[in-house]
Parts: sequence; structure tokens; C-alpha cells
Amino acid sequence: KVHNRGSYKSRRRSVHLMTTTTYEFIQCAVADGIATITLNQSPVNVLDIPMMTEINAALDEITSQDVAVIVFNAVNKAFCAGVDVSDHEEDKVDEMVKQFHGIFRRLAACDALSIAAVNGAALGGGMELACFCDIVLASAKSKFGQPEVKVGVFPPVAAAMLPLQIGTRKATELVVCGDTIKADEAHRIGLVSHVYDVETFDADVETYVSKLRCLSRPVVRMAKKACTVADRAEVMRRLDEAEKIYMEELMKLADAHEGIAAFLDKREANWSHS
Repeated sequence: KVHNRGSYKSRRRSVHLMTTTTYEFIQCAVADGIATITLNQSPVNVLDIPMMTEINAALDEITSQDVAVIVFNAVNKAFCAGVDVSDHEEDKVDEMVKQFHGIFRRLAACDALSIAAVNGAALGGGMELACFCDIVLASAKSKFGQPEVKVGVFPPVAAAMLPLQIGTRKATELVVCGDTIKADEAHRIGLVSHVYDVETFDADVETYVSKLRCLSRPVVRMAKKACTVADRAEVMRRLDEAEKIYMEELMKLADAHEGIAAFLDKREANWSHS
């Protein structure tokens, strides 16, 4: 459902129109060249195939408009606790990868500046979504981690992008060990752009985004493109390779299916190392 409403708080003596599209699991709002995608699947915004499909639809909607900035934020207890583990099962994994990686391929093809506003946990696919953005604004309580290895899989998007962002050594440690780090550590290693107090987080994000509203939209897009075009192409090349390893090698391992089954059964995995 689409709602249009004019803002009475006009800037530069003009009335600004906000367009809001409410999906089942997300909301997409566009105003003044700023698009906001809000994750809203209680309790911790786990990404399942229907929700990922909605994000792709929202990105298609956004990129057809005069948008300079895309902000991802969330309600509920976490920014995003990751991709639904049940969607990694054999009968769903092809569609899951198609929809999930579709989000990143759309973002990589888009010149709008992307910002993640993270106020809580960003784990697994949630960390990938946040850190794939050009800028990450985090509250002090936020934490980041790629725990997929603990359920017998690995995160292809993180494997593709993190080495370019923080270097191969630290990226390998995060992906292979599956540890979770706090916001200040994520800031120290370059994953997070700014860390704000929890109490002022929403206001601080709004202040940051408001600076961009005052700029020329095509100039913002071109400046972002100039900074990232080479890395975006390299990330997509790396993602193709990581996705191939995931689908053609990892999904043939007994341990991958055992790890997923153990998580769903709420038991310890019995690794066969095969």
C-alpha cells in the first residue's frame, strides 16, 4: 500500500512529498531524495526468502526514482540476526541465495550512497547487509559477527567484501572463526564509520542524513560512483567466485547439512569432517 503525504515543514520554501510503501516485513519511504528501508520482522529481523524478496522489490522501486541516499534501519530487538537457517536447507537454498545475493547485486549496481543505521545486533546476513553499505552508523550497544561457520556454512558476501574493506587477515579471522565483535572494535578496524550513544542514536543518524539532503543529488551519486566503481566491480567478481564455492562445493558436504540440521534440532552438531 502506498501513501503520499506532503510535509508542512518545508525547506527552501517548498513542500516536500513523502512516498511510503508498506510491505509485510519492511517499509520503504522516499522523501527529499532520501530512501529509507526499515526492517520490521519481529523479534530480531531474521531475513527469510519472503523478506528478502521484499527488499529486492523496494530496491527496484527506489532505483527508479530520483534518490541520492538509501538508508537501512530497523525496529525490534536487533538490526538483523541473519538469514533464516531453515532457508539453507537443500530444497530452499537455491532460491535463498538468488534472493539474498540479489540484494547486493542491486546495491552494487546503484549509484545512490547507502547507509546502514545499526542499533543492535548485526549478525550473519545482517552484518553482510550493514557492512556492504558505503557508510555504517552504529550505536554503542551494537555488535557484529559472521557466525555461519558454527552451523556448517560460510558467508559468501562477507568472504567477497570484507578483504577489500579490512584486509584479508582480519576478514579471514571474522569469517573462519565466527566471532562477534562490539561496535568500538568494528569502528577500530574500519567496518563502522561512526559510533553514537544509544540514547541519542536516532537523532545523531538524522543529523548525519540531514547533511546529505542539502547536497545536489546527481553530484552525490557521481561522487559515490567515482569512489566505489572499481571496488564494486571487484566485489561482484569475488561474490561470483564465493557463490560458486558455496553452491558447488560447500553444499555437497555432509557437514553443511549436519550443521543446519543440528541448529534446527537445537542440538550439538556431529561433524564427520566430510
